[in-house]
Amino acid sequence: MTMNHSPTVHQDTNEITTARPLWHVVLVRPETMTFVLLIFGIVGASYLSPFFLDVSYILRSFTLSAEIAMAALVLTLVIVSGEIDLSAAANMALSACLFAFAQQAGVPMPLAIAIGLGAGIAMGAFNAFMVIRLELPSIIVTIGTLIFFRGLAQVIAGDRSIRVPEYFIGINNIMVLGMPLPVVMFIVISIVLAIVLGMTSYGRQIYQIGTNQVAARHAGIRSNRIKVGLFVLLGFVSAVGGIMTASRLGSVRYDIALGGELQMVLMVMLGGTYIFGGRGTILGTFLAAWLLVIVSTGMTVANLLPAIQLTVLGILLIVAIIATNFIYSRTQR
Repeated sequence: MTMNHSPTVHQDTNEITTARPLWHVVLVRPETMTFVLLIFGIVGASYLSPFFLDVSYILRSFTLSAEIAMAALVLTLVIVSGEIDLSAAANMALSACLFAFAQQAGVPMPLAIAIGLGAGIAMGAFNAFMVIRLELPSIIVTIGTLIFFRGLAQVIAGDRSIRVPEYFIGINNIMVLGMPLPVVMFIVISIVLAIVLGMTSYGRQIYQIGTNQVAARHAGIRSNRIKVGLFVLLGFVSAVGGIMTASRLGSVRYDIALGGELQMVLMVMLGGTYIFGGRGTILGTFLAAWLLVIVSTGMTVANLLPAIQLTVLGILLIVAIIATNFIYSRTQR
């Protein structure tokens, strides 16, 4: 006796493959939440100060966080791949200290810059070795290297400031297309990484690794090589950010970018990147970086105490993680 179950199968298939309306897909994206918050942030900040309606003022304000925002873009890729690196801000400090110490010792400027950049790459490779080769949890490893890098920076610089030459100062005053150079660099890096992550096979492999590393390995994806590349890239971009900070401030201390790891993670999480990997976009981090600048500058204009500002940023981080988990638990990418 045969039984025909095809109608039921056909009905179930239709239910499974029913596409959600485009408006629903757009509205429930974490990036949409970030964009809405950005609009509210600009409107709210404009009530605190009319300068927020001046584009040039916002661009100048962004230069104060551009270096951290650049590192946050690469951190997005690291977290999408299923790892995390909390040492990027300390990497910035140590790279800047090594660069400044070298040029003060009489090393030619190009070579001093190369030393700083090489140090950043080495720090990224060290993190990769600990995480990939020794198979240690990335969050534990990078908390340890965060402390180690920052401590080594203090050993090199001490409690004093290392001055950089006058001709090297003022990267934030260099204008390109009417925008400060750090802002242009952030936008260019955003575009490049957005294309890589969203439009290339390499980007798809990063998503697959973060979603299921075992399945990705069985599919022939070289997960370890890709992760090593991401850690090294973050180390390099962090070093670039450290040297840029030295140019913007005119001097280097061991505590530059102190607390920057909180801002980086906040930008990534607020942009909708899933903390457990596999989901996230560069667009989200891009929007979150601008949102964070608006919020931070607005609180400064309102004369809020640093402790209150830190509390607000912590609340934003918690809300971002909860909202992202809520959205991803009910939708598919």
